[in-house]
Amino acid sequence: MKIRAGIVGSAGYTGGEMLRLLINHPDVEIVFVHSNSNGGNLISDVHTDLLGDTELRFTEELLQDIDVLFLCVGHGTAKKFLEENPVAAGIKIIDLSQDFRLAEAAGNDWVYGLPELNRERIKTAGFIANPGCFATCIQLGLLPLAAKGLIMNEVHISGTTGSTGAGQGLSPTSHFSWRNNNLSVYKAFDHQHLNEIGQSMVQLDPAFDVPLTFIPQRGDFARGILTAIYLDSDLTEEEALAIYEEYYATHPFTHVSRKNIDLKQVVNTSKGFVHVQKHGGKLLITSIIDNLLKGASGQAVQNMNLMFGLDERRGLRLKASAF
Repeated sequence: MKIRAGIVGSAGYTGGEMLRLLINHPDVEIVFVHSNSNGGNLISDVHTDLLGDTELRFTEELLQDIDVLFLCVGHGTAKKFLEENPVAAGIKIIDLSQDFRLAEAAGNDWVYGLPELNRERIKTAGFIANPGCFATCIQLGLLPLAAKGLIMNEVHISGTTGSTGAGQGLSPTSHFSWRNNNLSVYKAFDHQHLNEIGQSMVQLDPAFDVPLTFIPQRGDFARGILTAIYLDSDLTEEEALAIYEEYYATHPFTHVSRKNIDLKQVVNTSKGFVHVQKHGGKLLITSIIDNLLKGASGQAVQNMNLMFGLDERRGLRLKASAF
């Protein structure tokens, strides 16, 4: 029997990725795709690459005969949507916004949906707060150290994201004419994802109390995130590699590479790659993901798989673009 899914907010980038994944998921039936602005329109009229894959139309109705509801709406909108549209008991919810990521605001009902951190809790959860894209990439670089209590000095992070991380709405910094052949820093030191990263570090190491210094950048490409993280460390490179390889040994989407890594290895996949190097007294960790897949919709489907007792790789064996 297939999992019956509903999607809210499916006209944007993350909603479109959710549709592409679920249409091709062998254990899922999409019951409805909600959109106030596109009600009645064919999905393939908005996501034109889906022509020939589905005859589904957007609807303005929120149907209740489903097993799981994906919220692909903007930040601040998910909480309001659920307040205005009660969801029947027993329906699992996976929210891709930041509205329920912080425990102090979300309460005990919501589980932070990073499988490399909370896989066992996700399996029994009814409500999942999907992590942010930068937060996912950075945490994959830090979780093994935090789990061993080995982050004792300030962490320096530089990260570059593709234009799809800014959403589909047009703005001066997402316009092609501005973004093309360009690079810029934004939200230096106070990016919103720092709070959820800090929350996870404390979950693994209650004594964690060091600054996370983060400089995000807008990149001249559509998809992917690369973060370069460094901190003081007494570990040798081999000791660090052993810690990372042990931590990720049972996680099918996150892999430790002993060679240098680049974005094309993970773009269009739900994989995360991590590379560790020692430079004098500094440990350098490079982490890469696709912001729309491992950083958003792919991770949401991975969470759904865990919640319904499926292999977490189900429907997510995707091919990298490579070139």
